[in-house]
Amino acid sequence: MIDVRPFDSLGKADHGWLKASHHFSFGSYYDPARMGWGALRVWNDDAIAPRSGFPPHPHADMEIITYVRDGAISHEDSLGNKGRTVAGDVQVMSAGSGIRHSEFNLENEPTRIFQIWILPDEKGGEPYWNAREFPKDTRDGQFAVLASGRKGDDALPIRADARVLGATLSQGGRARYDLEPGRHAYLAPAKGRIRVNGVDVNPRDGAAIRDVAQIEVEALEDAEIVLVDSR
Repeated sequence: MIDVRPFDSLGKADHGWLKASHHFSFGSYYDPARMGWGALRVWNDDAIAPRSGFPPHPHADMEIITYVRDGAISHEDSLGNKGRTVAGDVQVMSAGSGIRHSEFNLENEPTRIFQIWILPDEKGGEPYWNAREFPKDTRDGQFAVLASGRKGDDALPIRADARVLGATLSQGGRARYDLEPGRHAYLAPAKGRIRVNGVDVNPRDGAAIRDVAQIEVEALEDAEIVLVDSR
């Protein structure tokens, strides 16, 4: 089962400094048919104007993964963490029992991100934040695990039985990912047209996938892909 959700069908919000597209219900966008996919609750496609961003605000009981597509995002939180995450890299904030943070684009160019929220397996716990570089050559032609709550994965840790993965493919290239029974996968190309198990997916479309043993992605042009596998 592959359900393609075209970019033009996503929920939209334009705040001037922030232009957002919501794959699932979020903020003022509500669609009862799009409340999440497995443990995946939010997938926002955000464009943040230069020298602007999200002022301090609270979160709790959510695993928040930010994949930077263009530009850079600067983070600061109530635990004293500060960091700047650049295009192609990933940051994770495990909100746990509660944390306040701000996210700003301090650059002179727009920053574009995928922000992904995953429900934790259990509520509470000490909040934390971390970021990591993921050179694109380590995921050229294959899915590399970027964030994970599964044992044995060399990735940023999250408190959920889930994985966030990334791949870069040259035109004509292929990558495969085995999906365990009962799992939910959701993917979006940050760049490039792809074909997923024979179904065409355009840049920034979403594809909700389940009840397949293997996901095979073919790049119809140079592509950058993010995939979430959750219970």
